[in-house]
Amino acid sequence: MCLLAIAVGASARWPLVIASNRDEFRDRPTLPLAVWLTPGDNTVMSGRDLRAGGTWMGSTPGGRIALLTNVREPDAATAALSRGELPLRWLEGQMNAAQFLADIEATSYGGCNVVLGDFLTGEWTWASNRGELLAGAVPMNSHLTVSGWQTMVLSPGIYGLSNALLETPWPKTQALKAAMQTALTLADTDGDESVLARVLWTALADSERAALGDLPNTGVSTDFEHALSSALVDMPERGYGTRCSSLMWVATQSTAGNYSATMCEKTLTAQPQGHDDTAEPRVRLTWPLRA
Repeated sequence: MCLLAIAVGASARWPLVIASNRDEFRDRPTLPLAVWLTPGDNTVMSGRDLRAGGTWMGSTPGGRIALLTNVREPDAATAALSRGELPLRWLEGQMNAAQFLADIEATSYGGCNVVLGDFLTGEWTWASNRGELLAGAVPMNSHLTVSGWQTMVLSPGIYGLSNALLETPWPKTQALKAAMQTALTLADTDGDESVLARVLWTALADSERAALGDLPNTGVSTDFEHALSSALVDMPERGYGTRCSSLMWVATQSTAGNYSATMCEKTLTAQPQGHDDTAEPRVRLTWPLRA
């Protein structure tokens, strides 16, 4: 995944909302969002990378949630392990985030961010194994674990993440965060999940690129940086772009302590010329969560 916004406890009606785009080479084999059993015989809801066996976003029926983005490192050497296995390890496990990260050697993976959450316990953590990068963007209450992960516990609020550290103010990250706030405000007023979804699908489908003066400097060429600056990335000349857009939200039910979780995915075609943000998602899963 290369772009996401997450609202944790920012709305009483919608206590969790996630909007994300996954950018990847188009020839990388992938399965869409589905309910499936992991090798450890655990039920998860996620898409799957068929090359390395991992995922970029997933949940369990009990509300354990994992998200992954890469950190852009143009000259980085190939790491020993696939980053996509980190979300699956979290979804299959029972440890809290501190225990989980202490058990993982950060240097075994390429540069990445993970968001590790458990909706029913209310515990949310961001972690990156590239905490030495863009240090000025790292929140002051973050810290390094013994195994080299820079982490921060996420208090209620709206957060944005792309291919740098949490809350690094890239234009597309800021735009998706703003869309998340708008979506929550409108949906809280109307009480309608379709309003929430419509605003976020539109934001994820935005192919407008940032102004050249607003581009970050991540070590790639200006043309490449510019092509990557839109929420929806389409680079047919490189065989690369946004492969899918995903939403997840948890809605508060009328019965105290009961919630309904929904995950939706729109899979883009091999050569997208943008996509219809009004179309229905190709996959939609809904299940109950009970505290």
